[in-house]
Amino acid sequence: MFRNITIGQYIPGDSIVHNLDPRIKLIITFIFIIAIFLISNFSGYIFVLVYIYLIVSISKIPFGYVLKGLRPIIIILLLTVGLNMFFTPGGVALYTLGPLKITTAGLKLAVFMALRLIFLIIGTSLLTLTTSPISLTDGIEHLLKPFSRIGVPAHELAMMMTIALRFIPTLIEETEKIMKAQMARGADFESGNIIKRAKGLVPLLVPLFISAFRRADELAIAMESRCYRGGQNRTRMKQLKVQKRDYIALATTTLMVLLLIWNRFWMW
Repeated sequence: MFRNITIGQYIPGDSIVHNLDPRIKLIITFIFIIAIFLISNFSGYIFVLVYIYLIVSISKIPFGYVLKGLRPIIIILLLTVGLNMFFTPGGVALYTLGPLKITTAGLKLAVFMALRLIFLIIGTSLLTLTTSPISLTDGIEHLLKPFSRIGVPAHELAMMMTIALRFIPTLIEETEKIMKAQMARGADFESGNIIKRAKGLVPLLVPLFISAFRRADELAIAMESRCYRGGQNRTRMKQLKVQKRDYIALATTTLMVLLLIWNRFWMW
C-alpha cells in the first residue's frame, strides 16, 4: 500500500514539463486547484481530462505510475462516494436499504465529488513528479521573497516545506522495512478487518518515530557541517529565468480556466 504513494517522489526526465520554471509550475498548480472548484457540471471535467492527458503525455511519465498514486486514497474515495450517495436528498429513489436511500441526486453528487478528488490528487502529484526538490525549494523561495519585507523567512519556509515533502518517500520506504522486519518475526498486517489492520499498525509508530528523528538529526548535522546559514548571502549555480515555453504553459492553463468559466456560466 505505502509504495503506491507518489506524492513527494520525483522522476528525472528531460521533457518540456520537467524543464519548466518551478515558479511557473507552482503558479500553474495553484491555478489548477482553483479551476477544479470552478467546475459545476460533468462537461467541465472533459476540459480537465484533456489538459491532464496532454501534460502526462508531454512529460513522458507512464500513465500507470500516475494512476498508481490513487490507490492509497481508495478508502477516502469510497467514504466520499458513500456519504454523498446515501445522505444527499432530492431526485428519484433508485435503491432503498433500510433508512438509507440512493437517489439520482445523491449518485450524481457522489460521482462528481469523486472525480474532483481524483483530479486534485493527479494534478498536484504531477508537480512533484516533474520537479526536483532543489528546483521546488528555489521556486517556493522566489514566490515567498516579496513577503520577506514584512519579516517572513522565505528561504527557511521553502526549505522546511521541501524537506517535509521530500521525506514522504523516505518515511514510506522506512515503514516498508519495519513492516517486513516485523512480519519476519510473525506479525500479521494483512488479515482481518479494517479495524484489526489499523491496530496492527500501532507497533510501527515507535520505531518509525525513532527513525524519523534520527534522520532529521543526521540531516541537521550534515547541513551544519557544510556551514548552512539559511538564505543569507546564498548564491545559486543556476539562476531561474522565465522562458517562452513557460509563458505558453501559463497561457494554456489560463485558457483552460476561461473554458471552465464559460462552461459554468454560459454552457449547458
